[in-house]
Amino acid sequence: MTAPGHHTWDANHGYQHDGFAHDGYADDEALDGGVAQDRRGATGDDQTADAAQALSSARSRSGSLAVITTPQGLPVSVRIDQSALDKEPAVVADEILRLCRQSAMAAGIRLREQLIASGVERDVVDAMRLPRADDLARAEQLDDHDLDAPASWLRSG
Repeated sequence: MTAPGHHTWDANHGYQHDGFAHDGYADDEALDGGVAQDRRGATGDDQTADAAQALSSARSRSGSLAVITTPQGLPVSVRIDQSALDKEPAVVADEILRLCRQSAMAAGIRLREQLIASGVERDVVDAMRLPRADDLARAEQLDDHDLDAPASWLRSG
């Protein structure tokens, strides 16, 4: 259960207030680097298939927005803290989309690492054009720079 003032939309359950869980995973499990999964006894192929299907997550730097997405970046859950609701709707929407893209990149990075660890040749993995950790870091830096840029270059008054 999250703190009061959080609003959640879940693809399976619709709008929720003051609660954030997906498929039994609590907020902290779901948003700390991906949804926790039980991998006891899984073979390398099972783990690779899990990585390809696993949900992923991302959270804004302030923590006021959080998403859980499919590996392709489609949102399954969105958590919006009350403080984010004070922003312009377009700004919140842009940030949610940015988080969805980052979540998809993180899923791709995990899949890349899992494929390499399971013995898939690096050339084959490279041909899949999956993102690398430095790609995500670069995207985050660009997003941070864009967030600091003024919304308008026009002078007021």
